[in-house]
Amino acid sequence: MPNRLTHETSPYLLQHADNPVDWWPWSEAAFDEARRTNRPVLLSVGYSSCHWCHVMAHESFEDRATADYLNEHFVSVKVDREERPDVDAVYMEAVQAATGQGGWPMTVFLTPDAEPFYFGTYFPPTPRHGMPSFRQVLEGVRAAWTDRRDEVAEVAGKITRDLAGREIDYGGTEAPGKEELAQALLGLTREYDPQRGGFGGAPKFPPSMVIEFLLRHHARTGSEGALEMARDTCERMARGGIYDQLGGGFARYSVDRDWVVPHFEKMLYDNALLCRVYAHLWRSTGSELARRVALETADFMVRELRTAEGGFSSALDADSEDGTGSGRHVEGAYYVWTPGQLAEVLGEADAELAAQYFGVTDDGTFEEGQSVLQLPQSEGVFDAQRIESVRSRLLAARSRRPAPGRDDKVVAAWNGLAVAALAETGAYFDRPDLVEAAVSAADLLVRLHLDEHARLARTSKDGQVGANAGVLEDYADVAEGFLALASVTGEGVWLEFAGFLLDHVLAGFVDESGALYDTAADAERLIRRPQDPTDNATPSGWTAAAGALLGYAAQTGAEPHRRAAERALGVVKALGPRVPRFIGWGLAVAEAQLDGPREVAVVAPSFDDEAAKALHRTALLGTAPGAVVAFGVAESDELPLLANRPLVAGRPAAYVCRHFTCDAPTTDLEQLRTALST
Repeated sequence: MPNRLTHETSPYLLQHADNPVDWWPWSEAAFDEARRTNRPVLLSVGYSSCHWCHVMAHESFEDRATADYLNEHFVSVKVDREERPDVDAVYMEAVQAATGQGGWPMTVFLTPDAEPFYFGTYFPPTPRHGMPSFRQVLEGVRAAWTDRRDEVAEVAGKITRDLAGREIDYGGTEAPGKEELAQALLGLTREYDPQRGGFGGAPKFPPSMVIEFLLRHHARTGSEGALEMARDTCERMARGGIYDQLGGGFARYSVDRDWVVPHFEKMLYDNALLCRVYAHLWRSTGSELARRVALETADFMVRELRTAEGGFSSALDADSEDGTGSGRHVEGAYYVWTPGQLAEVLGEADAELAAQYFGVTDDGTFEEGQSVLQLPQSEGVFDAQRIESVRSRLLAARSRRPAPGRDDKVVAAWNGLAVAALAETGAYFDRPDLVEAAVSAADLLVRLHLDEHARLARTSKDGQVGANAGVLEDYADVAEGFLALASVTGEGVWLEFAGFLLDHVLAGFVDESGALYDTAADAERLIRRPQDPTDNATPSGWTAAAGALLGYAAQTGAEPHRRAAERALGVVKALGPRVPRFIGWGLAVAEAQLDGPREVAVVAPSFDDEAAKALHRTALLGTAPGAVVAFGVAESDELPLLANRPLVAGRPAAYVCRHFTCDAPTTDLEQLRTALST
């Protein structure tokens, strides 16, 4: 019989709607029930494309005996971390503080007042590798709750007080200068893996925010070391198994240091961030590989993640059916190949070529003799036309395999990232269809996620808006997407919408010191108001807001927004030199602030004037960190930067300003290119 999750919109919660566990969604009613029945709360947090979440669900939450025990002794609450990042952040902080590590599924036991007292992640159905079984954990927690209630209350109270007392080293309200950014670069150099690209050891995550900083630092300073780290890391990832060599797009991370075997889930946010990074790498270097990967990743997002309403789905699962007809789901089954499977599709001769080109071996690079496709470094010369034929046939054959599940939830923040990536990639490579996809997603966010007060909802699905309020990253990343659209399309409405969102940031997310919180002042009160300036899989809401505020101020001259951005960057001054890997987006924003950012107004006699369009594209391709671009008809009031900017002798012209000083207008492409690259 379905449980209470059957009426939710989250695909992750709906996956558990038929469990025998009597799940509750996160709600006051669940905690009222715990108080009424004098039972502790089991909080289980995960997301739909999480492999080990599926494993624990199958082993424990679908097991009738385990469910009966849970239903008798606990109030069980299931949370989609992507819908409620605030709940996830608060309790993940507790898990990491108590155990030294975290991850999903996250398993936390709470008092009826939502205070945590016991923590974990995945628990197996039987004891293994030093871990107790889930049943043992449940029995231990029940015994403690029944026999040692005072001790449990004392532990819960202490943990809650410790969390509430944690203070961020905000570092004041002064943005970092050249010295701090140089120290950050030095710190990254120390952690860089020169043999394989990337930073640190396994598992290896795509460092998209750090690469953005490195590209901007190179643009400002000419540092060849910064460019080399960015370029080599991007090439290693693009040649590795973490990149889908047939269909484009990136997996979540690599389980090894060499980017060979990925964790196969594909997330919208990773692909949006990396699409933009590769487009920016091409802009800096002209790399053909960067161009190809940016376009293939953009095409992947539009082809496989776009929803019927014009937004973008959250993720594709890591698991899919293994193709044997057994119904068994296996991680990576959709993506891996054996030499025999190549031969079935291609014939012996082309299979041998494909095995050499993509690094498919008899032993395999994954499990059971299967290989993840790569482009291993080699000196061989391959027939491009033949390789393209091989790739298209393999892709067609793969499309007939059982596909991974798709989480169709539209998350505002991640769609904002996709809007920015697709708008810029479409503009750089003359792909108006990509710009149109960005406009459609932005339009969905306005129509569905924004209410009449310009407040954002976090999620929607199938055209139905979710109940959860947007958090700081939603306001910041959607504003970032709208700002990119304004620069690319010249349509002032996107700048206006960005302003509405950023006004909410100033009113509800910033305190008197200039620090930012992840939830609004009037949001649901948790045991702690979450606040984290460091990047995770996406830019932190704090630094994403600083970037959007800075860009908006450059477009409009809005001094409160500029001041708020600079004050917010104080945390980057404190953390950038110490932990640069974990505040890459903040460092990238600091580069823009240090450079100006530059303001470019391109005025045209009409939108379809070819010379004006050439100036506009040249402006967009400028590498000056964080430069903003306004494009429109002369004397238009569509965008503030166009005001009082006439044509030059009747011809389209570009005006470049920086630090309250403007260059003479130019009609020359080369002069404009130079002005935005030095």
